[in-house]
Amino acid sequence: MHYKVDYILRGQKLSEIVKATNKFEASAIVKKSKHNIVVVNTEETSAPIDEVFNDFTKSFGSIFKPKMSEDEKISNIRQIAVMTDAGIAIHDVLEDIVDTSKNPATKEIFAAIANDINSGKNMSQALEPHKEQMGHIVMAMTKLGETTGNFPEAYHKLADILENIRDNKAKFKKAMRYPITVIVALVIAFVTVIMAVVPKFREIFKELGANLPAATKFLLATESFFRNYGVFIIIFIVVGFFVFKYLYKSDVAFRYNVDKILASPKFYLIGKTVYLSNMYNYTLVFGSLIKSGIPVSDALSTAIGVVENSYIRKQLETINTNIGRGVGLSEAFEDTGLFENMSIQMIRAGESSGQLDKMLEKVSGYYNMQFQSLIDNLSAYIEPIMIAMIAGLVLLLALGIFMPMWDLGKAANG
Repeated sequence: MHYKVDYILRGQKLSEIVKATNKFEASAIVKKSKHNIVVVNTEETSAPIDEVFNDFTKSFGSIFKPKMSEDEKISNIRQIAVMTDAGIAIHDVLEDIVDTSKNPATKEIFAAIANDINSGKNMSQALEPHKEQMGHIVMAMTKLGETTGNFPEAYHKLADILENIRDNKAKFKKAMRYPITVIVALVIAFVTVIMAVVPKFREIFKELGANLPAATKFLLATESFFRNYGVFIIIFIVVGFFVFKYLYKSDVAFRYNVDKILASPKFYLIGKTVYLSNMYNYTLVFGSLIKSGIPVSDALSTAIGVVENSYIRKQLETINTNIGRGVGLSEAFEDTGLFENMSIQMIRAGESSGQLDKMLEKVSGYYNMQFQSLIDNLSAYIEPIMIAMIAGLVLLLALGIFMPMWDLGKAANG
């Protein structure tokens, strides 16, 4: 993501566009590169056109380039935790990963990290050039391990967090496989009927000479449209997909509006699923970082990075801003409008009792329980829609094809 940072330097107002995971990191990057400045505003913006072109070129080339999978990343992090816990030097552990891995991307990343460590850098400094591939949570937990002096424990916790997020993503994809398969099958069946069956009845319907039902006229018009413009429809869908993907990635306002729709409770099932998954990931990471000893402000900035929905992320970014103005944590959470009253009460209780990490664990568990319940019953929620779609297709075919044939039979008998 790109952020425009407005700042004052020697009485002059200037601005700079930087790439960062959140606006707090963007402000920190500019403050680090410029001395004696006052940051007045930081907001998400679109990437510069030359960078968009470069990113597009790189992304096109990366289609054929091997990547490190999420499973492999978790496995490597777990290996680092276990082997460093056994007293093995981090450089030797990284060399072992490079030697045993069969993925060129993994070899390249960990070989570069091992070389940087060998040249005198610490682990967090060596990871800096690869933070986009490794993720900001890896960066935060690495710094935590270096700060506390308990690197293995930090990486064990890191692997647990990443496994939780991965498992929920996998479960959601598995739950969506059935409805997607049914919808694709219905589309294929409809197109097949339109293109292969309807043309055979066209001449018969013409000979009938009577007024055709509206359903029949619709089928005939659809078949004619597909036959004349089928190629253009396919091109339009393919081009539209890539244009949508490009705009979603590069245009901040477009992505925000799409994400707002996706997270809306009015968007049946999808809205609730997007909301619960993002809130679970956020509270899970935030609570884990607080429990590990990371300051609240840093934990909030890091946890925002796991929120994929830009609308929800923008609401959550106000928490750190309000805390900086002296607002209490529970009040800042309440002001987002995202948290239910029960969650706010638990956060307030944890804040006042000094057991914030435990209460955040309960909040995270609450969102996870709702998310798991939604996923487990997803098929039951979607089945009525699937049945309605199948019934609609059958009814359309019955009214559009069989009713005129019935009329034709009655005319022949008469």
